[in-house]
Amino acid sequence: MEDANKYKQLSAREFKQWMNENRSFYLIDTLPEDHFQKIHLPGADNACVYQVIFLELVKAITDDINAVIVLYGSGSKSLDAVKAAEKLAHEGFQNIYILDGGIEAWKSAGYSLEGEYPETPDDPHTRLKLEDRTYIVDTGQSSIVWTGRNPSSTHFGNIKIAGGELKILNSIITGTFDIDMHSISNTNLDGDELQPVLTAHLKSDDFFLADKFPRASFSIDRGKPGPESYVTYPNYDIQGTLDLRGTKAEQTFMATVAKTPDNTLSIEAHFDIDRTRWNVVYGSTRFFEHLGMHLVFDLISIQLRIIAH
Repeated sequence: MEDANKYKQLSAREFKQWMNENRSFYLIDTLPEDHFQKIHLPGADNACVYQVIFLELVKAITDDINAVIVLYGSGSKSLDAVKAAEKLAHEGFQNIYILDGGIEAWKSAGYSLEGEYPETPDDPHTRLKLEDRTYIVDTGQSSIVWTGRNPSSTHFGNIKIAGGELKILNSIITGTFDIDMHSISNTNLDGDELQPVLTAHLKSDDFFLADKFPRASFSIDRGKPGPESYVTYPNYDIQGTLDLRGTKAEQTFMATVAKTPDNTLSIEAHFDIDRTRWNVVYGSTRFFEHLGMHLVFDLISIQLRIIAH
């Protein structure tokens, strides 16, 4: 890393020796404050590296760039202390040390910890864990953003989710949510006289025929976790069936599934659909010739967000 030469590593044994020798240093825990309250090294101060004001927090502890600062984080797999060291190096601090392996190594070495729950196993909260449960889709917070394109322009807008239910059993997700096709709207042409023309065009027989098919639905036939279910990375393979304009066709995509502290379920996905598979063929050169200015690309990009309680 670019500032690796500006900080040094300390093993748990070496740092324990420092403590025994009563050396002068500032010990800084780089994790969030709520974690610090649960478990931390004796004598540590807290400055969360994830906060925008991290440098201000450190300078409230010491603004002496020549002071000896020992940083620690969660464990060997986390870059918390390393990123903190890089930020301090950029700021001009000269004597930066990192406790190698952080709390994990300190605890493994048998050294004492302080806090409200120093003996409780520490969950790093990096991988998704879902309990068996039924969720009701929150239509106010859930959304679909669509993007369509042609050679000269891009249009995008929204479609409302009308309701739905999801079930989790043995980490497998199933369920259905409905889509209100009359709610389809355009947002990039706000204030333009062409906006209502485009919206009517989308609701017409040329595209989604909303009067005859006011509801579309997506059934999650099987959502299974990927091999590495990191919370911030697409972690579920969704296999389902989209019923649109009276036609059903399979659709698969990767989704990022996460939970909030109050057990709200969040599903976020970004993928393309080939609209012609649902008989939405307007402007497609696979079905028409001499389209001129009426040419429309076949793929529609979908940004899907499902919030369920």
